[in-house]
Amino acid sequence: MGTGLDLPLDQVLVGDCIALMQRLPPASVHAIFADPPYNLQLKGDLHRPDHSLVDAVDDAWDQFESLAAYDTFTRAWLTEARRVLRKDGTIWVIGSYHNVFRLGGALQDLGFWVLNDVIWRKANPMPNFRGRRFTNAHETLIWAARGAESKYKFNYAAMKALNDDQQMRSDWFIPLCTGGERLRDAKGAKLHPTQKPEALLHRVILSCTSPGEVILDPFLGTGTSAAVARRLGRRFIGLERDEGYAAAAAERIFAVEPLAESAALSLPNKREQPRVAFGVLVERGLVPPGSVLTDSRRRWRATVGADATLRCGEATGSIHKVGSLVQDAPSCNGWAFWHLEQAGGKLRLLDEFRQEIVAGG
Repeated sequence: MGTGLDLPLDQVLVGDCIALMQRLPPASVHAIFADPPYNLQLKGDLHRPDHSLVDAVDDAWDQFESLAAYDTFTRAWLTEARRVLRKDGTIWVIGSYHNVFRLGGALQDLGFWVLNDVIWRKANPMPNFRGRRFTNAHETLIWAARGAESKYKFNYAAMKALNDDQQMRSDWFIPLCTGGERLRDAKGAKLHPTQKPEALLHRVILSCTSPGEVILDPFLGTGTSAAVARRLGRRFIGLERDEGYAAAAAERIFAVEPLAESAALSLPNKREQPRVAFGVLVERGLVPPGSVLTDSRRRWRATVGADATLRCGEATGSIHKVGSLVQDAPSCNGWAFWHLEQAGGKLRLLDEFRQEIVAGG
């Protein structure tokens, strides 16, 4: 696998996820998506007959001797996940009522900082055939940073654009994986009982990573996370202990055609852009001292000083302070309020000058 900062990028590795993660360098991945065992098959579990959540999970990967054994396993893989996660990275863990509360407790105990819990509301949930409970129509995703001080990435503008220019909420209405997307075996049966829809992973990956960044999936299954990561121009590392699932995942993943670089990009997050002071515009002569700024309706006129302060009547101060004073408002974003009058009387917003500086470095 290599040493130092070498990573097995764009590979599906077969084996125990804990042992495989122990071979990865620390602080080496940007994001983790984990869909761990639900713990449905506990010996003596009174709820064992109820498979309303998934399609009768009978695989050995979901069998643990006790809650203590499950908790030990959970803490072990999360410990390794935190070690390999970059300080600015985030982790997504998905679960059901069977295990998500135990997962959340372990995350917090190990020092992760919970950012959101997201409800995946299924548009087409499996019915509860016994009629003794509510139809289980959702799963919960926990999104967490590596620690409380982490400067994590959130692509807010991209999420807003994805949601018709409305802030993305924490309840996601997405159908189960069906149709041609669902992998099947030679007999036509579902290859994996808990295959996640690509739409869900598209949203997860787009929200917290950029093209070229590395996504780790410790429980790859049939490879949804890696297939979506590849399509979106991200790198991936997939870990899967079942050889059959790993082979199916690899075939699926490498059949995906990555997007062109321009299509993989998303809207920039303004919070991550370099800070540019108004004084930079003054120093560079883009808005030289003595220039007159006005609002879009030309109600107020302010003169720019050599020290980048504005003067409008009795009001003096920064572009933000003077903007709020003249409007008698508690605050003002001066970049979006003040305009420079150019030749022919055309007004140009201050923020346009700032964006030119950001783009040009």
